[in-house]
Amino acid sequence: DRSESIASFGEMISAYADEDAEKFNNSVDDHDAALSDYPIVGYSPRLVSLERWMQASWPTGVAMILYLITLVLGLLYFAVNLPRLRQAVWGMLVVALVVHTVAITCRIVITGRAPVINIYSSAVFIGWAAVLFGVLVERIFRYGVGNLLASAAGVLTLLVAYGLNTGDTMPVLQAVLDTQFWLATHVITVSLGYVATLVAGTLGAVYLLAGWIGVEKNKLRDVYRCIYGATCFGILFSFVGTVLGGLWADDSWGRFWGWDPKENGALLIVIWNALMLHARWDGMVSGRGFAALAIGGNIVTAWSWFGTNELGIGMHSYGFTSGVLMWLTIYILLQVAFVAADVVMRSLKVRFGSDASPS
Repeated sequence: DRSESIASFGEMISAYADEDAEKFNNSVDDHDAALSDYPIVGYSPRLVSLERWMQASWPTGVAMILYLITLVLGLLYFAVNLPRLRQAVWGMLVVALVVHTVAITCRIVITGRAPVINIYSSAVFIGWAAVLFGVLVERIFRYGVGNLLASAAGVLTLLVAYGLNTGDTMPVLQAVLDTQFWLATHVITVSLGYVATLVAGTLGAVYLLAGWIGVEKNKLRDVYRCIYGATCFGILFSFVGTVLGGLWADDSWGRFWGWDPKENGALLIVIWNALMLHARWDGMVSGRGFAALAIGGNIVTAWSWFGTNELGIGMHSYGFTSGVLMWLTIYILLQVAFVAADVVMRSLKVRFGSDASPS
């Protein structure tokens, strides 16, 4: 009853003012009893308990620690070359991926939304998809490269998510974002485009590094095939996601395209992937050149994912996150340094492993 709950709350205030502990505790019990039958719209004890469990257990943190351990063990595998260690790392990655999946599933259940609703959840989801790709690559080729890709992607993306965690990662959505259909189509598809392009770029760095240290030709060719496959997925998802974004913009704002910074960033990913594929199909680049272009895709994707938000202009300016620009700059400079190092090695005619054929 509302009047009883109001009265018991008043007694709580009076008891607190009088410093009467016994009366205060009794008033709290009375107030709790009065509210027990009072309906609260949108309140679900089950979901509140689940969210409290997530906060207490921190599954993304547990997954991040497991990814870090597998990253160290994955690097150790290349030093000692023990097949059983590679298999153990893969098994640990599967366990970490399960924990990661539980975290995403809980978010979906609690929010009742698609797994990506803000920039924090985009990092969690993109990391999950990249880890899944790495686990599958390792299952197919069994070189240890997939383990490194999965563990590095898991650690880095969850570190990004940790840095973006402002204490409330499941907020009420802005009206323009509050739509189940577009969140489940455009946002997920674009995020998968990010994943595929970043995976291609990361594997591009692996390809160059493997070539510098003289890895045998067949292994280089397999890494190259993975870069090519990831690029094909990248252009598919980024193109479809960009078109879906235009349809959402037309539905929400009455125009399909407005040269908004975020829209331009999405278009740049499509163009870059198309550039890579045309260069490959026309025989303009070898595997080494294709890998360098893939690393450039990391820069384009990072700018589209975070950089356009930092401009603070356009219809997508609600994605601004303070403190990101410095880390974004460092990441881009690292990619540039990788490509520059390969250019220097080419100019010095340093022997490169066995450059894979683009055919």
